Amino acid sequence: MPALLKTEYTAEIIWLGVLPDRDETLATKSQDVLKLSFAGVVGDDHGGETRPSCARVVSQYPRGTKIRNTRQVCIVSAEEMAEVAAEIGVEQFDPRWCGANVVLKGLPDLTHIPPSSRLQSPDGTTLTVDMENRPCHLPAPVIEAEAPGHGRAFKAAAKGRRGVTAWVEREGTLNLGETVTLHIPDQPAWRPEG
Repeated sequence: MPALLKTEYTAEIIWLGVLPDRDETLATKSQDVLKLSFAGVVGDDHGGETRPSCARVVSQYPRGTKIRNTRQVCIVSAEEMAEVAAEIGVEQFDPRWCGANVVLKGLPDLTHIPPSSRLQSPDGTTLTVDMENRPCHLPAPVIEAEAPGHGRAFKAAAKGRRGVTAWVEREGTLNLGETVTLHIPDQPAWRPEG
């Protein structure tokens, strides 16, 4: 029996983006195609096979420790971003505002798909989900610059809706309009009480 099960859940890629320099801005630039290597999205500042540890893993490592980069790709849901838009009071949420690389439409509850799930394109290009991408304050100034008065509400509105981070398991390309299929780990939920 395979350790990963192909599900009937699919999603359409409706937006792709690259973040050239996060020190300059968190805003990603729209693309029609993303080229993926084992280091992540080619040309994206979140790329690299390793990264310095950050606040998300301070209980495991001192800040700045060199660790495996499992946060190469930021994936968000069109449906969840629509909920965020409504909550912060804008007509539409621009995925550039939160540094998104991929926007998927049609996959329910994207933010909570199991860690180690795979999202696979028709040609076999595969992203492995690390975990939920918890919201932070960094998108606020980007949103504020284009939608004054709405940026500060992002962090609270995005809780449980911020999407996931992922890393490249199989190199290839992702194209606008193509469909990815969800594969999930074949294992029961962890039950520490037995």
